Amino acid sequence: MADIMRKYSVFRSCRIPSFSPVLSEEILPVAEELTVFPGFCDVHVHFREPGFSYKETVESGSRAAARGGFTAACAMPNLSPVPDSAENLEKELEIIRNDAVVRVLPYGAITVGEKGEKLAEIEAMAGNVVAFSDDGKGIQSREMMREAMMRIKAAGKITVCHCEDEALVRGGYVHDGNYARAHGHKGICSESEWRPIERDLEIAKETGAPYHVCHISCRESVELIRQAKRDGVDVTCETAPHYLLLDENDLRNEGRFKMNPPVRGAGDRFALLEGLRDGTIDMIATDHAPHSAEEKSRGLAKSSFGVVGLETAFPLLYTYLVREKIISLEKLVELMAVNPRERFGIPLGPSDFTVFNLNAFYTVDPSAFASKGRATPFKGWGVYGKCVLTSCGGKTVYTAGNN
Repeated sequence: MADIMRKYSVFRSCRIPSFSPVLSEEILPVAEELTVFPGFCDVHVHFREPGFSYKETVESGSRAAARGGFTAACAMPNLSPVPDSAENLEKELEIIRNDAVVRVLPYGAITVGEKGEKLAEIEAMAGNVVAFSDDGKGIQSREMMREAMMRIKAAGKITVCHCEDEALVRGGYVHDGNYARAHGHKGICSESEWRPIERDLEIAKETGAPYHVCHISCRESVELIRQAKRDGVDVTCETAPHYLLLDENDLRNEGRFKMNPPVRGAGDRFALLEGLRDGTIDMIATDHAPHSAEEKSRGLAKSSFGVVGLETAFPLLYTYLVREKIISLEKLVELMAVNPRERFGIPLGPSDFTVFNLNAFYTVDPSAFASKGRATPFKGWGVYGKCVLTSCGGKTVYTAGNN
């Protein structure tokens, strides 16, 4: 852990010395119980502004990020207007400048309106976006994807993809497995995810374009990316806490268990965990996707896709992966703070850090979230690790009890 801290110019030790007026004045009296980490970085969130502020705002989403220990969050472009031009992007940037309490970096859309028909103004937006994605929709055309990768590469950015073959979804909304068959639900097959990944990896290998895969959920995706890395393809990927901690046996007919891609089978979960351990999976992102209570109240079949995760990610992963000795604490910090920044070129400021009491035990209570979204499959789960303070850009952006 000390090596990670030194590398990122944060602190020489993850135990808190009296190096900061903020820490020494506010929380130093219980410093022996606290651990400091570099500020976490989530490369996949939905802050819903502009266009859908009833679900979330940049302010509420960034406050949720701060409460979870994140000092940087990359906001996906499924907005209204879609940031597919410099003009539309500026609308989002203005909100971010005015309202964000942590560093929020927007994605530019790959295609106009995320419709997959015409490429967006990639060159005009490149200087003001972290990367390019049509997240929420897969690009169906191989030719369109190849052209996009080439132009995004030339602009010095990464192509980031939600991989979904729409022809294979067939109206599904949960994993096409035992739970779906036993309860009469329509399933989404794993091939709808791994087949587009296979295609894109071929294009990335051919073009040399940097490529990042969003929220992988199945064993085939892990193996394809593992082999591509062996072949020298410039590829990274992420998964989310719900894919690491849940499988289809945990599902209930409630909207808080519905996300895209869906939670899959136990074998897929084990493959993802192995991918974490061997370095195939580079980072963990939350895919924080808030919706209104009404939109998540319609059961699995009719609720909107998406769950929230910024405020629960670290405690869940610390409790059920680190404390269970599946991965080390150092590895978790790499996955949540180090690797995302390295891949996406997101610097860590010297005063960007978060402080946790790793011994604090509590249950996940959505009513206490800073996010407007409340839908989490982890409601009521017991966790260790409570965020005490988050500092970003020299400002204290969260302290426990002052949310």
